[in-house]
Amino acid sequence: MSAGIVIIGSGFAARTLVKNIRKLDSAIPLTLIAADGMEEYNKPDLSHVISQAQRAEDLIRQSAGEFAEQYNLRLFPYTFVSAIDTQARVVKSADKQWQYDKLVLATGAKAFVPPLPGREKMLTLNSLQEYHACETTLRDASRVLIVGAGLIGCELAMDFRRAGKTVTVLDNAASILPSLMPPEVSGRLQHCLTALGVRLLLQSRLMQLDEHEQGVRAQLDDDRYIDADVVVAATGLSPQVSLAQNAGLEVGRGIVVDGTLQTSNPHIFALGDCAQINGQVLPFLQPIQLSAMTLAKNLTGNSTQLVLPAMLVKVKTPLMPLHLAGETQRTDLRWHIATEADGMVAKGLDAEDKLRAFVVSEDRMKEAFALLKALAV
Repeated sequence: MSAGIVIIGSGFAARTLVKNIRKLDSAIPLTLIAADGMEEYNKPDLSHVISQAQRAEDLIRQSAGEFAEQYNLRLFPYTFVSAIDTQARVVKSADKQWQYDKLVLATGAKAFVPPLPGREKMLTLNSLQEYHACETTLRDASRVLIVGAGLIGCELAMDFRRAGKTVTVLDNAASILPSLMPPEVSGRLQHCLTALGVRLLLQSRLMQLDEHEQGVRAQLDDDRYIDADVVVAATGLSPQVSLAQNAGLEVGRGIVVDGTLQTSNPHIFALGDCAQINGQVLPFLQPIQLSAMTLAKNLTGNSTQLVLPAMLVKVKTPLMPLHLAGETQRTDLRWHIATEADGMVAKGLDAEDKLRAFVVSEDRMKEAFALLKALAV
């Protein structure tokens, strides 16, 4: 009997891959090994749980058992994979092992927590499990310090503030969303946050965290202090690559894959937040969906190369949502910014006046799809 396909992972990438495989092949043996309970939920919703007064169980859409039955697979929840024997094609946990014909690593990414004294006092909100562990603390907190003014930091800041909490966002960059767009483009969102009452401490560095009067005291690099009930780390994600690394696979920022999602081992593939595609880690829904569709075809005998078109990234800040696409981080672009009452359209042009990037907000977001077609390739 065929050992079939073994998938390690529990998130959106693993689930989407299972669904795409079953569209193509209803019988191939599938085994899914998950470190958590494998409940299905929409991870982007974690950015809005506090303002909507949701508990962790409110986000669950489907139980692990229902998923396993619907998609005809063997499921092993709450199971930590300790090693991969690439010669024998065996995956091992503390007390079990699984043979595979093809193995998929969808191990995701963990929230990065800055290495500083008191780092253990920072909370992270990168999974349903993490939210469940601290939901009461977050709900009861009145003063929230968010470390990081990127995508997640801005979304959380708006959510906590809408829930009536005092919110401070700290970042050593000079503007918000520094890894996504230049300051002149993110300025409208920055103004929106401050108008909402979010306190922004930019160009400031966190040095350490200490317990202080039933809360946490944060010491900054200029000897200022901030007192908070909770501190949330929103400083980015680190792809989970240790399992691949220990198995001898090629690893860069993520697990290196080619256009078929194959790793440096011909029987092992990688997908989602842990994968490095064309030198990039792309922790966004659309590239994961396209990768899952491509990989499902390759795992079921239809050789296909991944093609990633220009894709929209969505910033889910409800009072001022944004869509962006293209090379928004390029420093050589000239930005043409039109700001009206109903929103903003920012176009990044290169030296030849070709559209290389854009950002649109609010009611102007409907223009995103026409701009997407106009992006230079």
